[in-house]
Amino acid sequence: MAILTYNMHVSLDGYIEDPAGSLDFSVPDEESHKFSNRQTEATSTFLFGRRLYEAMEDYWTDPERVGGDPVEAEFAELYKATPRVIFSDTLTAVPDGCRLVRSADAVAEVERLKRETEGTLAVGGAGLAASLVDSIDQYEVILVPTILGGGKPYFPVGHRLDLVLEEQKHFPSTGWMYLRYKVVR
Repeated sequence: MAILTYNMHVSLDGYIEDPAGSLDFSVPDEESHKFSNRQTEATSTFLFGRRLYEAMEDYWTDPERVGGDPVEAEFAELYKATPRVIFSDTLTAVPDGCRLVRSADAVAEVERLKRETEGTLAVGGAGLAASLVDSIDQYEVILVPTILGGGKPYFPVGHRLDLVLEEQKHFPSTGWMYLRYKVVR
């Protein structure tokens, strides 16, 4: 049975993007990018909402990523090799390596994937994560020491979540922290 995890870069005040919708506060250095590559290697399937899917797909399937920085090139190859399920009511088609599921079917589809898949199912996108809050097994935060003062919150608003810290890692060059919490049910 797979583990459903929600993993995003998060500002110190709890946001995954700034008020303008930018993610530029969370551009990784080489050390944290290598860590993300190892996480991606262990991911069975990415589960994306439409907005994060479009940002990831446009960037990481660009042929220039393959010829650029070796750490980025490795991530691009890992990303493209990992199956991606996109939950959207507006998209009509997705490329090879991706599968489209309507948002209304998200909970049932994720529960099916959890039963039928081994490894890690990685949720990307706050809206999708909020719709799956009762199915998420663990929350992974890469805490970025930046105060954004607003934006899109990481945690689903209005839900109590009791969590236990399972793993942590400090990235000395940036002051970033990786925190993995298991959901207590």
